[in-house]
Amino acid sequence: MPVSNDAPTHALKADSFGRILLVQGPEGPFVRRDLGATPLWLRLPAWWLARREARALKHIHGMADVPQLLDWNGRHLDRSFMAGDAMYQRPPRGDVAWFRAARRLLQQLHRRGVVHNDLAKEANWLVTEDGRPALIDFQLAVIGDPRSRWMRLLAREDLRHLLKHKRMYCRESLTPVEKRVLKRTSWVRDLWFATGKPVYRFVTRRILHWEDNEGQGPKP
Repeated sequence: MPVSNDAPTHALKADSFGRILLVQGPEGPFVRRDLGATPLWLRLPAWWLARREARALKHIHGMADVPQLLDWNGRHLDRSFMAGDAMYQRPPRGDVAWFRAARRLLQQLHRRGVVHNDLAKEANWLVTEDGRPALIDFQLAVIGDPRSRWMRLLAREDLRHLLKHKRMYCRESLTPVEKRVLKRTSWVRDLWFATGKPVYRFVTRRILHWEDNEGQGPKP
């Protein structure tokens, strides 16, 4: 989606992997992930993450309540704008219907062969203007056969993260089955906490100097 350099923009978020801009295009607003401001030493991982997101969005094109890929040229990733607030800005407290709809949304995503893989962050869950759940930020998404053991395992982790949010905001509505899912952690989760999580914290806090503050990026 070519856009004039003087098109009105508004920064939504900025971190070491680029800037997220709200751009007023000729056909309405859209969201741009701009890698141009990324430090040279981080451009390869930033490009890899953006490319991963572009592949996932292309794979689920046409699905409701997820961004639609508009363009990816190696420097800018443009996706459709969805009006709403992040979960931490507008918590669905006691909203059983919201969590039911969120579970259906996850099921649709998984049936299409995509797992989000980053749903612990409340910033990646939206509460839309009319109160529906929506998903954003597919940089860590995985594409595969939904019937495979690996994809089923990752899909279960997606569900566990949703249920953790439900436990936070709608605890009294957790079913006995959902409580069992929450208690039963997978080896993927245990391995991440034992190996990947310490490395992630070291890189983000000691090298990039920012806290993963509910997915909001660097603290001011």
